[in-house]
Amino acid sequence: MPTGRVLLIYTGGTIGMGRNPDTDALEPLDFNHLIQQMPEFGGIPVGVDAYQFPEPIDSSDMNPQLWARIVEIIVGHYDRYDGFVILHGTDTMAFTASALSFMLENLTKPVILTGSQLPINQLRTDGKENLITSIEIAAAHHADGTPRVPEVCIYFSGKLLRGNRATKINSEGFNAFDSFNLPPLADVGVNIIYHDDLILRPDYERPMTPHFAMNTDVVVFTLFPGIQEETVRYLLTSPDLRGVVMRTYGSGNAPQLPWLMEVLAAATARGIVIINITQCAAGPVQMARYSGGFLLKNAGVISGYDSTVECAIAKLMHLLAHSNDAEFIRQQMCRPLCGEITLNA
Repeated sequence: MPTGRVLLIYTGGTIGMGRNPDTDALEPLDFNHLIQQMPEFGGIPVGVDAYQFPEPIDSSDMNPQLWARIVEIIVGHYDRYDGFVILHGTDTMAFTASALSFMLENLTKPVILTGSQLPINQLRTDGKENLITSIEIAAAHHADGTPRVPEVCIYFSGKLLRGNRATKINSEGFNAFDSFNLPPLADVGVNIIYHDDLILRPDYERPMTPHFAMNTDVVVFTLFPGIQEETVRYLLTSPDLRGVVMRTYGSGNAPQLPWLMEVLAAATARGIVIINITQCAAGPVQMARYSGGFLLKNAGVISGYDSTVECAIAKLMHLLAHSNDAEFIRQQMCRPLCGEITLNA
């Protein structure tokens, strides 16, 4: 049953920054002190506790070890709270949200990532609305006590997005994130309108299973006109390489160069898992549509369907950390583990 409490985890990011009067640069603030000065917190109908990282993290410095630390915090407090709100810098928020969606298997409570484009103590900040609405969503539950949104999500500027479907689209506007291949799980205006048909339903008879390991022997490889054979060969023959996210053209196409197909086929034969995702913001990979995609399939490259690059990287690192069987990993990459891809896209 609901506890009536939400844990706020401050990792860092613009939302908790303040301007140094001497240098005019943004610096981390004591977030616990900051929220005590916010009168809006007095009107929140649930209890909110705050956990602050000892040293706030610039989101550009986020890494898998810090993801594991976030998982540890959630696991250590899992039974005491209805949900969790993670305050995070926007630059790598979609990477963290994607990673947590795989690291928190069978998640039965909301984990909402949010932040802001302006510090929360500035007059025109977007941080207060993002934070307060995220807390409300994290605490929301059905009449039977089950959470409204038992998923890892990103809430920003009136939209609740599935975390492993979101990507940052704007470095300046308040609408910093979007989810091109899946509609929002909730739209926020005067009321919060939940789209229950889109929200995942976990197995409440099973416990949430945390995972902490990620294998970072992966690389993102983007095709472009004029790409050189020597560069590709050097990249794909790296001795420690185990996975590649290849960003192709359109619906999953590549130049029909014999040397490229030979290099890709040789890499897959060595057990390197190569995932094909499109460089387009929206739409899926359809490798049988054109001959360029068909040749990639023959070379052992597998479809990433409508995955974002952030999600493809996180999923690949997660699977590689838990198995050395390349064929098993290829099979898992081609099925949705937590709503991250649409197979009929």
